[in-house]
Amino acid sequence: MSIDVRFGADGRARCAWVGDDLEYARYHDEEWGVPLHGDRALFEKMSLEGFQAGLSWITILRKRPRFREVFAGFEPAAVAAFGEDDIARLMTDAGIIRNRAKIEATISNARLVLDLEPGELDSFMWSFAPASHRRPATFAEVPATTPASDALSKALRKRGFRFVGPTTMYALMQSAGMVDDHVDGCWRVMP
Repeated sequence: MSIDVRFGADGRARCAWVGDDLEYARYHDEEWGVPLHGDRALFEKMSLEGFQAGLSWITILRKRPRFREVFAGFEPAAVAAFGEDDIARLMTDAGIIRNRAKIEATISNARLVLDLEPGELDSFMWSFAPASHRRPATFAEVPATTPASDALSKALRKRGFRFVGPTTMYALMQSAGMVDDHVDGCWRVMP
């Protein structure tokens, strides 16, 4: 067994990045890499990945319930209606990441989602999923970006979206199941 896989207390071999954290193990087993569809769900994922930029994902994961609460469940129409009072309120909320640029980008991105037809964000983002993707043998094989994440980032930025850089978009592609980066030996096999 490689050092890139680690056995949990339940005896399952998981990607080693999970460590001993039970919430991380739940996220790994139930969410990470599972195909995610829907405009609201992908808007939430895009927003949280944007907030994660420069931080660890476990920080975002632990704050996700509060993010969902203060960002109206990431319903694009509700978030798009946020104004200066909402930004001020969010900037004082220690339960989230208080970064004004990221908060403003989330609101701006919600407005851009509303400009799309229902289902368009989903089909647009998934159109960048590679037709084939080889599961990595080790974490050393997992890239920070790919041509697909570069292209998705560029296309989103062209439409005006913010905090959607190539590394952030590759993290979204991993977490939303557009690619399967569970390493060889991990019990989680994606469809």
